[in-house]
Amino acid sequence: MATVSLENVSKVYPNGAEAVRGLDLEIADGELMVLVGPSGCGKTTALRMVAGLEEITDGIVKVGDRVVNDLSPRERDIALVFQNYALYPHMTVEENIGFALKLAKQPKEEVRKRVRDAAEILGLTEHLQRKPSQLSGGQRQRVAMGRAIVREPAAFLMDEPLSNLDAKLRVQMRTEIARIQRRVGVATIYVTHDQIEAMTMGDRVAVMRAGTLQQCDAPQILYDSPDNLFVAAFIGSPAMNLYEATLSDDGSRVRLGNQELELPERPGLEPFRGKQVVVGVRPENLHDAAGRGELPPGHRLEADVDVVEALGSERLIHFHLDISRLAAPGGGVGSAEAEPDAGDLGAGELGAAVTSAGVARVEPDSAIRVGDRAAFGVDTDRLHLFDPATGAAIRA
Repeated sequence: MATVSLENVSKVYPNGAEAVRGLDLEIADGELMVLVGPSGCGKTTALRMVAGLEEITDGIVKVGDRVVNDLSPRERDIALVFQNYALYPHMTVEENIGFALKLAKQPKEEVRKRVRDAAEILGLTEHLQRKPSQLSGGQRQRVAMGRAIVREPAAFLMDEPLSNLDAKLRVQMRTEIARIQRRVGVATIYVTHDQIEAMTMGDRVAVMRAGTLQQCDAPQILYDSPDNLFVAAFIGSPAMNLYEATLSDDGSRVRLGNQELELPERPGLEPFRGKQVVVGVRPENLHDAAGRGELPPGHRLEADVDVVEALGSERLIHFHLDISRLAAPGGGVGSAEAEPDAGDLGAGELGAAVTSAGVARVEPDSAIRVGDRAAFGVDTDRLHLFDPATGAAIRA
């Protein structure tokens, strides 16, 4: 059992490409830390540097009190689980799980005991004499985890272990992995591009973009208080609605096209009065205003409905507002110079996430239909505001 620490860790390839830049993270003993971000953000490179599979350009990696920069992967006392199970097809489940212990020349009784203990934790006791070809995808992944558990390592590293599974099995297995990790109680770094996986599994989630750590916190804090536009747009499904707007001179209202929303008093808004801001609203903070009586001024938005998705327990209303992209002089959100290489946010700029489109999550009995001019009530206490020049959240 040990902590895992990354201190100002960077990775620069010989061609000058910087995959990871100044990464600082500490994973506590027993903690499940999820690294999440779009493809190419550096999360897998960071994991591989901890594992010893990638050379560290700068910084320090510690496992417990040991600096492991110059140690081989075998010497780091770390177990890895990959998306490719890499099971030996001619061996039984019992033989696959205990193979590393057999190579280490552990006594047969010790191997048998540790394999049986791991199989009990993983729910594989009844399958120990089966071959991998006789197992489901989820069972094979549990066998791969069993190989890691029996080694009793100081830390686990998992690189997208569920990506080869179908959607239903992924939901089941992410619950299983979280349960197993808590029972074993080993510091774990889990890499995924799936933000739902990250939010449901991690004790903490580290959001990465273009090699840089954007924010690291408990999942609910990331959701409720994103530090910047990237985290706001990346975390949440459906994603946060983001709109360019203008703050009133007194800071009490924000204008989106020809509509206005009232704002609660926020001391941090003084520098932005009369200027452009980016307004964010989560889909669940918009509701169908029909049948709710007259809403107070500044607490509703009207929009044209494009698509309605009926999901049984709720409806997702896709709409667009009558607003146009504001010009962004000096590198605002509309400027490609503001945030290059924004990964999944599109078209090479973070501003691509800021549009006139949006999604509302409403009650399943909502009567809103495609083509309607719908009115949505807005929970203005839960609006998010961002600096259009830097993307940083505007807070008191």
